[in-house]
Amino acid sequence: MAVSEHASHDKPQQIDLDKCVHCGLCLNACPTYRELGLEMDSPRGRVYQMVQVSQGKAEINPSYIGHIDLCLACRACETACPSGVQYGRLVEAARSDIEAHVGSSRPWPVRLLRNLVFRQLLPSRPALQLFGAALYAYQSTGLRAIVRGSGLLKLMGKMGRVEALAPEAEMPQFYKWYGQVLPAITPQRFRVAFLGGCMANVFFARLNEATVRVLQRNGCEVSIPGDQTCCGALHVHSGLREPARELARKNIDVLLDGNFDAIITNAAGCGSTLKEYGELLENEPAYAARALEFQNKVRDVNEFLAAIGLNTADMQPVRARVTYQDSCHLAHGQKVRVAPRQLLRAIPGLEFVEMPAADLCCGSAGIYNVVQDEMAAAVLEKKMRNVTSVRPDIIATANPGCMLQLQAGVKRHGQDGQRVRHVVELLDEAYGHATRT
Repeated sequence: MAVSEHASHDKPQQIDLDKCVHCGLCLNACPTYRELGLEMDSPRGRVYQMVQVSQGKAEINPSYIGHIDLCLACRACETACPSGVQYGRLVEAARSDIEAHVGSSRPWPVRLLRNLVFRQLLPSRPALQLFGAALYAYQSTGLRAIVRGSGLLKLMGKMGRVEALAPEAEMPQFYKWYGQVLPAITPQRFRVAFLGGCMANVFFARLNEATVRVLQRNGCEVSIPGDQTCCGALHVHSGLREPARELARKNIDVLLDGNFDAIITNAAGCGSTLKEYGELLENEPAYAARALEFQNKVRDVNEFLAAIGLNTADMQPVRARVTYQDSCHLAHGQKVRVAPRQLLRAIPGLEFVEMPAADLCCGSAGIYNVVQDEMAAAVLEKKMRNVTSVRPDIIATANPGCMLQLQAGVKRHGQDGQRVRHVVELLDEAYGHATRT
């Protein structure tokens, strides 16, 4: 999008910037400030820079872009802020403004990669299916072991370092469930729609299946609409708001008129964006009201199950010591903290133990651990120290991206036999479904 065509509402708004009183109470909540101790890499410092750019006192230059890009957008500063600064809204708008000004001048390999990922892969079911099948072949045929043993990855720089974070492709993919309506296993109480996501259909197919089973076990008829698409979260986080709007409109058209009691997601990052469709489409007369209606139906699976009253009668004991890592976009973005812990404590036989600073970011942050891998690794190392201090058998969380990051943390810093699980997977195990290894 050319700068002249860039919507005025797709950059930081003065009314939002003015809420910051520069008190600094956000600083200790910020992972990058805790790591670097630099004011310009704190929420207060970044807001100051946004103000300077907004007022024409500074340009969108490499320094500004670097400080904004280094932000994890974990939104912990929102929880700490006494003035109600909507920092997530501000940093996403700043990235949109950056994209409008410099997107077309990025190096061509970067532009090509962004186009492939955001415009060709994530919104396309056939492309994701093909990508997942190819990656599954790479991982399951021994080719990956050959590549890793060859030393080639060491020559690939950052891409070689982040290869270890590549998720395991799962077959069959969750797409085979699309278009189905699954009946409740216990007496039906609700009709819900389940959003499978985009990458999760390929890399977290078993998690999605577990989510459906748990919902069925709790009196839900579960519809999996076949025409649903990516939620647009990664697009919004990367400053690509118009492609995100296209995806939002499609999901609203597909899901809103189904008379569902709730629209369920098991990914905290997706849920946060789905609950902000009203903001994303607030300036579109044809969709503004429908977007608000849609977002008011969205529920994280933990939030929903805790609210309706969990079916504990059918549970079997799960003998494990479990701690919980707050997913940033669930705790800070959606303000859902109690529900996951409530569900874990309801599982018979499970010993729940809190880790210190459970709501500090693990360093995943969408694709942050790929594009900012060194900072992500530093944040993860500190997270794993807190995990190790309570010596859990299982680290539970509520977001697939966090699961990948924590799995990397277990490999690098964890204890033998330690596992990472989504809360809903532990519920599924308690209902008698064999856990994955």
